[in-house]
Amino acid sequence: MAVEARQDPATRPGALKRIADQLGVHPEALRTWVKQAEVDGGVRLGTTTSDAERIAQLERENRELRRANTILKQASAFFAAEIDRPQR
Repeated sequence: MAVEARQDPATRPGALKRIADQLGVHPEALRTWVKQAEVDGGVRLGTTTSDAERIAQLERENRELRRANTILKQASAFFAAEIDRPQR
């Protein structure tokens, strides 16, 4: 509804404010939703919702792998030190 109102030059000024009032949401929230819908629809440049989810997933995986790598490095250093110690 808001995207269509923004496309019509006669209703464009103040369209988001009017529609937000009708829906009972804050105009800035509606503006953000419309902007994201335009990005997802390919009308506006930006990161799509699916791309943002994939990026977040990859960042989580990256953090997990870095943590595992740190643990493995510490374990490797610990066992290397044990091997170098003289046995009694």
